[in-house]
Amino acid sequence: MNATVATSVFGVFMLLTVALGLLAVRGRGRGGGITEWSVGGRSLGTVFIWVLMAGEGYTSFSYLGAAGWGYNFGAPVLYVVAYLSCGYALGYLVGPTLWSYARQHGLVSITDMAAHRYGRPWVGTLVAVLATVCLLPYIQLQITGMGVVVSTISYGAISLNWAYFLAFAVTTGFVVVSGLRGSAWVSVLKDVLVIGTLGFLALYVPLHYFGGYGPFLHRLTTEKPPWLTLSGHGGSHLGRTWFISTAFLNSLTVVIFPTTVAGYLGARSANALRRNAVLLPFYNVLLYVPMLLGLAALFVIPSLTGAGSNLALFKLVVDSLPAWAVGVIGVAGALSSIVPMAVFMLVIGTMWGRSVLGTVPALADRPDRQRLAAQAVVVAAGALALILTYTRPDTLVRLSLISYEGMAQLVPMVLLGLVWRKLTLWGALGGLLAGGGLVCFLVFTDRDPVWGVNAGALALGLNLVVALMVSWLGPQPADDRPDSEVLARDPGPDEAVVGGPV
Repeated sequence: MNATVATSVFGVFMLLTVALGLLAVRGRGRGGGITEWSVGGRSLGTVFIWVLMAGEGYTSFSYLGAAGWGYNFGAPVLYVVAYLSCGYALGYLVGPTLWSYARQHGLVSITDMAAHRYGRPWVGTLVAVLATVCLLPYIQLQITGMGVVVSTISYGAISLNWAYFLAFAVTTGFVVVSGLRGSAWVSVLKDVLVIGTLGFLALYVPLHYFGGYGPFLHRLTTEKPPWLTLSGHGGSHLGRTWFISTAFLNSLTVVIFPTTVAGYLGARSANALRRNAVLLPFYNVLLYVPMLLGLAALFVIPSLTGAGSNLALFKLVVDSLPAWAVGVIGVAGALSSIVPMAVFMLVIGTMWGRSVLGTVPALADRPDRQRLAAQAVVVAAGALALILTYTRPDTLVRLSLISYEGMAQLVPMVLLGLVWRKLTLWGALGGLLAGGGLVCFLVFTDRDPVWGVNAGALALGLNLVVALMVSWLGPQPADDRPDSEVLARDPGPDEAVVGGPV
């Protein structure tokens, strides 16, 4: 009976998810081409941009990984709040600048920007390949995360394999049809459920299991003090240096992460992005809840080990709440996988449809055909992640170790390149090769962190040094374009608005 109730609630919300994706594009027709599909016609207002970009911080990690990290280590997991908050502050400056650059030149992705800045279409292809390698593991991890959530909240009635397929089918369906606008609409539903369920659990769990926050925090400070310090419990080596270097690296990376840039480019105006950057840190407060619940599970379910620790939050839920409530909380967790997975898939499709396949003569200057190519890539990318989830689950999980640290190596090429004319193509590529090679070596030889420092931060330092040295001492490719064509600018507060109200 519990399984029937919980899965029924889940099924209703999945149908609602698909319906929202279809309603998002009602009346907009199919003539918008790749710009309408990939960046919502650059017409999303503050609310939609806020809920869409908040999805960067609320993935399946929020319900599984954050609680699991809290359960295993404790305080080191707070790096997530630190880097997202710092990243939003940087986004106050970076977001409007990238938005203005893309709008001025008709660009729809970070690969477009790189190709335009250096005047070489193949640079966009290179960035697309690198970004895909870094993003594809996240699709696989979201599929896995949703599978774990759905199987758990259905009391085992839905198998992991069927849950994986459901994640792929629902996400692919509404992304192909509705693009970024559909993801933004579904994000509204997701955020309502996330705020409601995490707010409820923040009150319910301490009261139900401990009689209130006072007794809970007293037990935590007296019985589990290692969990409240850096480097946390268990000799994780995640100390202060790691915390600072990781927060710094990730805050730089998140502002140029392809999914973040998709949110920037979908905005109606630069001011919408500025308001968004001010509002988003308030949303981070909710991230403390799964971390706190992971600590609470130490006392309630003390026997979780290995990957089982990721179920800390849902074990508390399934063991104490009625089936309908378990279903609603499970939907919030599932949508926290579906929404970011949708944006990851959309971004991969956009990069390949525009910067790789879009260079084919039959697709050049044909936004409608580029859109079809991008939609085909979405299906292919999702299907590849799904197949590897079934057959080689450890392959992409292994690659995920370098996702953020690898993507960070694009920071000099993109951010520095868009504000400093003297950064040459060969300097940017030399830095990217040096930084990418070092981070792969350190991560895959289990040397991360190095002397307590995040390996990606060390690699980024080498990347920057090489980029500057090659730019100063190496070849100087001719580029006769004026600065206004090559460099980005920070748009003023009176920058023209694109599109109608949303």
